[in-house]
Amino acid sequence: MTQRQWIAILDFGSQYTQLIARRIRESKVYCEIIPHDIPGEELRSRGPAGVVLSGGPESVYGEGVPHPDPKIFYLGLPVLGICYGVQLMGHYLDGKVTHGDTREYGYATIQADTDSELFTGLPSDLTVWMSHGDELSEAPSGFEVVARSGNGLIAAITNSEQRMYGVQFHPEVVHTPRGLDILQNYLYNICGCTAD
Repeated sequence: MTQRQWIAILDFGSQYTQLIARRIRESKVYCEIIPHDIPGEELRSRGPAGVVLSGGPESVYGEGVPHPDPKIFYLGLPVLGICYGVQLMGHYLDGKVTHGDTREYGYATIQADTDSELFTGLPSDLTVWMSHGDELSEAPSGFEVVARSGNGLIAAITNSEQRMYGVQFHPEVVHTPRGLDILQNYLYNICGCTAD
């Protein structure tokens, strides 16, 4: 009997964590929400097809805020960081996270590189839902910026070789009309899930 493909969602306290799970399950892929601080080796032993880092209300620089085991970035698994999740990627992989001058909240239009695996088959102009104070102001080494918001801020990054991806917006909410397509690009094209 073959093991079921599944996606691990590391929960960093986002109000949308359950919604991320719902969207993945709507895409006919099994997933589990698990504690954000699961040891990397334990996560590897459970054999997920990919790892999603949920958003969260905190700043990566805050005291006592949730942080992952840094080993999760070196397991060779496809990782998708959402909002606080992409900021964690920047924090741990030598990018730069800064406190934004203005909080981005609500609808925004981004310009996306449709050659990126995340945005395959989508138009380059996308409406998305933003909800963040801090921002990824410098992508980590080896990452490419594949989307920017109308005011020039980083909206998405990829490192195809390391199979790491991050978005500053929330693809899981209905306010991001093509968000499910973005998640499915991650699930099907990047993680190789077969919607079983």
